[in-house]
Amino acid sequence: MTNGRVTSPSTAPLRFGLRANAGQFALLVGVNGLVGGMIGQERTVLPLLADEVFGLTGFTVILTFVVAFGVSKALANLAAGAFADRYGRKPVLVAGWLFGLPVPLLLIWAPAWSWVILANALLGVNQGLAWSSTVIMKIDLVGPARRGLAMGLNEAAGYGAVAVTALATGFIAAQAGLRPAPFLLGLAYAGLGLGASVLFVHETRDHARLEAGGAASLPWRSVFVRTSFRDRSLSAAAQAGLVNNLNDGMAWGLLPLLYASHGLAVGAIGVLAATYPAVWGLGQIAMGTLSDRIGRKRLIVAGLLLQAVAIGWIAIASTFEAWLLAAAILGLGTAMVYPTLLAAVADVAEPAWRGAAIGVYRLWRDLGFAVGAVVAGLIADRAGIPFAVGVIAGLTALSGLVVLVRMGETRPI
Repeated sequence: MTNGRVTSPSTAPLRFGLRANAGQFALLVGVNGLVGGMIGQERTVLPLLADEVFGLTGFTVILTFVVAFGVSKALANLAAGAFADRYGRKPVLVAGWLFGLPVPLLLIWAPAWSWVILANALLGVNQGLAWSSTVIMKIDLVGPARRGLAMGLNEAAGYGAVAVTALATGFIAAQAGLRPAPFLLGLAYAGLGLGASVLFVHETRDHARLEAGGAASLPWRSVFVRTSFRDRSLSAAAQAGLVNNLNDGMAWGLLPLLYASHGLAVGAIGVLAATYPAVWGLGQIAMGTLSDRIGRKRLIVAGLLLQAVAIGWIAIASTFEAWLLAAAILGLGTAMVYPTLLAAVADVAEPAWRGAAIGVYRLWRDLGFAVGAVVAGLIADRAGIPFAVGVIAGLTALSGLVVLVRMGETRPI
């Protein structure tokens, strides 16, 4: 390797770095924005749809769509990592978009809640395959030096699109009703994402192979055990990711209902639903870059503790202004955690088995959606939404302490 250039007898010269791969990197950022928009179409509207259109009662029943999404996304993440190492990144990305195409149509036409659950199972597969592949491809392209920034840009695009779409669908629903208009955005995203991925995205697996320098991969079972339990830093990252998405699952499924119970209009709920991922999305660029400079561990610990404070505040607040500020703080804490955990996993995993390790990490992380929905729903049914939100705040703080004790610093020197 010289000046970031790697050559191989069987390939044209490849270069690592953001500048050297600016065109493909920017395209992948845009594609991941479309992936995020697929979630954003639901963030404001779907909990209200459950209540107002389908007449569901009981928070556990309402949150079944989050459970379906979390389980299917977690399993798709696991498959995406293994398939990306074996068959290539681009086929996994294209397959993800094929699973995403039916989602908005099912939400528009759903005559029963079971259709919504099916749509969210497919959405989980779309997110697991498509988002995982864009993460792995960006890590392939940038090399070891700028992983934090790369992950910040990737996650900023995805969650920025979540925020913009959640805000847009809230306003659309306020003007045109909960169906079908808000979900037409999702249909456009799916078509654009599939077309761009098929026509313009290039395979990046050769970058990872050349970075590995001929090193052998590990059996999938070994990668799973190492990432989940044996390696202290990887396992600490896995549990932190699970808890982060546990509180995000709660925010997705319960917080719109909490705000509605205090009389907030759909448009105001849309603003709150958008503020958290907006700050999260935009903040990740700065936080990813900062993690490249000061290290991963301290940002992860501080971010989890800040999340806990914000969630606790939401539980006891009762005004739009207080919730707005707490949502912004929650977004900042999540921005500190989200790209930094991905960068930490990429730091520890060797290039030859990095795709599989990222898949295992994202398995545990996105199971948090399902765990959060079940835990929050059961507690809310028995003790009310504010108490359930408070419990999630406590679990988030505990996760930060686990990282403090168990994780080592992973940033390359």
